Amino acid sequence: MKIVIYDGTCGLCSRSLRLLIKLDTHKTFRYTSLQGKFVKTLPLNTDIDSIVFYDEGTLYYKSSAILKILRSLGGFWNMVTLFYVIPRFIRDAAYDVVAKYRYRFFKPQQCHMISVQEQELFLE
Repeated sequence: MKIVIYDGTCGLCSRSLRLLIKLDTHKTFRYTSLQGKFVKTLPLNTDIDSIVFYDEGTLYYKSSAILKILRSLGGFWNMVTLFYVIPRFIRDAAYDVVAKYRYRFFKPQQCHMISVQEQELFLE
């Protein structure tokens, strides 16, 4: 199972989640927030401040999570594989800069409002 774990109070995360749901035409992913029950069953730090991608028992964080998610969409998105030539510490540093300022540029929100059609995609 492929699960996207996002910050349920982040405006950027909420917008990104809506876009990902539209792009995921094959309904590959399931979704839950960092504040959700499923996350408590995973070996995550309680102070994690990153997108997390859970894929077949493996956890990916920050830029690696984003690249794995996009690559899982297939097709055109397989081109993101090119970004793996950039060392992870550099990719994650760029991720950290965006994460640091996300609340400043994107107003904090409550969880993404789930439509009836999307309910099956969310774990809780």
